[in-house]
Amino acid sequence: MPSNEQRRAAAKRKLERQLARRAEQEKKRKRLTIAGSVLGVIVVAAAGVGVYFLTKGDDSPSANAESSSAVPTTTFVNTPLDLPAPPPPAPKPATVDCSYPADAEPPAKPVTAPAVTSVATDGPEVKLSIDSTQGPIGLSLNSAQAPCSVNSLVSLAQQGYFDKTSCHRIVASPGFGILQCGDPTATGSGGPGYSFDNEYPTDLYPNGDPALSQPVNYKRGVIAMANAGISPEGKGTNGSQFFLVFGDTELPPKYTILGTIDEAGLATLDKVAGAGVEGGAQDGGPAMPISFNTVKVG
Repeated sequence: MPSNEQRRAAAKRKLERQLARRAEQEKKRKRLTIAGSVLGVIVVAAAGVGVYFLTKGDDSPSANAESSSAVPTTTFVNTPLDLPAPPPPAPKPATVDCSYPADAEPPAKPVTAPAVTSVATDGPEVKLSIDSTQGPIGLSLNSAQAPCSVNSLVSLAQQGYFDKTSCHRIVASPGFGILQCGDPTATGSGGPGYSFDNEYPTDLYPNGDPALSQPVNYKRGVIAMANAGISPEGKGTNGSQFFLVFGDTELPPKYTILGTIDEAGLATLDKVAGAGVEGGAQDGGPAMPISFNTVKVG
């Protein structure tokens, strides 16, 4: 049986392979977009097409059955990592101007980019209440450290984008505990039709800083944006997909942290994580399917 260290190393290698594959696919799409413009096809430049992956595998949609009664389960137990958390966020101006450029791909579900792009950073945390098929999940979103990410997630929630959507991916092992959600197609490739740049903790490091490749501890209880790395144009590829961290997770500081999960939400996630991954794999659809009935602000 692989050790915890071997499992973490395997997860990191998989991350590197998948990001490299996505980068190559993005380059091919860009070449196709340029060729199409020469032929007079009107397209919108994409910062990240077919994006929004943390360490996305070739997952198929999870089964539709949502009952947990037939799924053997235990309660997930977190394994603390001996790694530093990202440094504290740097102060931001009182107001930040956000940009949400359109992608070439249409949104996975009818939705528009946030109408408000000037976002205050000094307000109270924003609460999101998720009514899921496996229990409640409460989120507190921090506009002081990730204003543009919070603004986008709130806008999508207010438009009902996350309602009736499934969480398509789970990793539940020591050193890597995440549930990935936010794609209405439940394939890992769906997005809102726009993208935006990384924020905290990526914004603490200069471009090209070797520290951006060094692992940090994404601690149990944080919410972070999934992405496909940086596009060839240097743009961020955040969209609608996010991951809920129920176990300390070793990752480079390239995924925007935008808030925290409440205790009731962690209990829900622990239950789902305790059932493991479909087929006994290390990474894939959750064996205990979980969908969001509604995601409401407040």
